[in-house]
Amino acid sequence: MRITILGSGSAGNCTLIETDTTKLLVDAGLSGRQIAQRLALVSRNLEEINGVVLTHEHSDHTRGLGVLCKTRALPVYANRLTAEAISTDPEWQDRVRISWRLFSTGGSFEVGDLLVESFSVPHDAYDPVGYVIRHPNSGTAIGVLTDLGHATKLVTERMRAMDVLVVEANHDLKLLQEDAVRPWSLKQRIMSRHGHLSNDAAATLASEVASDKLRHVFLAHLSQDCNRPELAQETVSNQLQKIGARHIKVAVASQDKPTATLSL
Repeated sequence: MRITILGSGSAGNCTLIETDTTKLLVDAGLSGRQIAQRLALVSRNLEEINGVVLTHEHSDHTRGLGVLCKTRALPVYANRLTAEAISTDPEWQDRVRISWRLFSTGGSFEVGDLLVESFSVPHDAYDPVGYVIRHPNSGTAIGVLTDLGHATKLVTERMRAMDVLVVEANHDLKLLQEDAVRPWSLKQRIMSRHGHLSNDAAATLASEVASDKLRHVFLAHLSQDCNRPELAQETVSNQLQKIGARHIKVAVASQDKPTATLSL
């Protein structure tokens, strides 16, 4: 099992999770051209992709779907409310037809030799989800958590016993509060229980689910204006060190380029 975060941030999110026989994208929020270019950087191509699983309908997670689905009936996995929100959006009118594969939130499904388990997360979207993606043959598991305002008990329980955790570290609270561009109403939405995780909240979650099995934490969806990669990494790493989890490596995903491919 391998993972490459092709890009992550407020301008677009897309992650490649693969085995020797299956290649799956989690979200397609970069442009179709960028997804193709970044796949090429890791010696992959669009024709190899077996499906896309969506966390929710916001454009920074769906922007590239039109291009990805234009030339072939690429399966796109989403719950009903997410699919309806995309299909009825005026911006999608006259665009390509999407080959939906609908699932119920909380349910699981297979894509090739990967088992995908969904669960509800708190965010200001119609029916947002997180994922546990497993390779039953090897016993490895990757947890994907982007866009959530707080870690519920369900979220914490589902993220236990992962080999890799991809978790949102959207903002530093002080930088967000001092930001001169965002109106206070937007800051309140970001900080709300259906907004986005701060560095401190990501650190708390990582420490709560830390185990001997968990070896890698990727910090994702960083705000360009209200966070700094080194600040996010330091906040989470320090919290893990405090509880003695020094075996866990913390890396920060970039908006502009893919992470190095991690093989499990």
